[in-house]
Amino acid sequence: MAGEKHVTQHALRQRPVPMRDGQVVGYVHSTESFGAVDGPGIRFVVFVQGCNMRCQFCHNPDTWKKNVGTQMTSDEILKMALPYRQFWGKKGGITLSGGEILVQIEFAIELFTKCKKLGINTCLDTCGQPFTRREPFFSKFKQLMEVTDILLVDIKHINSDEHRKLTGYRNENILDMCQYLSDIGKPVWIRHVLIPQRTDYDNYLAQLGDYIKTLKNVKKVEVLPYHTLGVPKYHEMGIKYALEGIEPPTPDRVKNAERLLHVADYRGYLED
Repeated sequence: MAGEKHVTQHALRQRPVPMRDGQVVGYVHSTESFGAVDGPGIRFVVFVQGCNMRCQFCHNPDTWKKNVGTQMTSDEILKMALPYRQFWGKKGGITLSGGEILVQIEFAIELFTKCKKLGINTCLDTCGQPFTRREPFFSKFKQLMEVTDILLVDIKHINSDEHRKLTGYRNENILDMCQYLSDIGKPVWIRHVLIPQRTDYDNYLAQLGDYIKTLKNVKKVEVLPYHTLGVPKYHEMGIKYALEGIEPPTPDRVKNAERLLHVADYRGYLED
């Protein structure tokens, strides 16, 4: 299932874009009115449905399936979000998350285009898996970047073979997205989930830290300690949980990861 061939097939597959009343319809899993960890400031967060990857540590397996969930237009999202605008301040705004938002890129473009016309800060939370420089995806991605203020980018693993074991896909196209974002100067926050027996190895953490240093647009780096809060969902859905028995990392290992990823060096988010 893994590999660039499948990335290309997912990215290039021609599919009808769902429409209603002249607007793109998005498949939404849920929303959050006061998101405090989903980008700068306080944010209205839209979690969309659908993801190609099957990360072993995913705590929302209920977002994997595509073309299900609540069907909503961009106007309907804005109608829900705008009453909270007074709480966003100068930094807050709207975040599109998932699942994986790039599998519904047309919906993201339409919503963020309307947001920018209203002066709303836009944030995209993505793992980057659908990214390709092939058409028609790349033109759509460039269009989306024109109306996106900042991205939260999850780098699951720096080693492509280990990335495939962890998520089902290799990471070359994901790192290529990171390079493209660096080239165009689009601000990003890099996130990395620290998982014992999977990502918590000094050599891989050091490699990731060195890689991030090559990027010119990183405002913040975050180490996210693995947790088991999503395990009950796997049991309820009858899905085997691949990390059964693995406990969250210790505080010392989290500090070690923060050191190897040079977290303290990225303070641009404080200046924005």
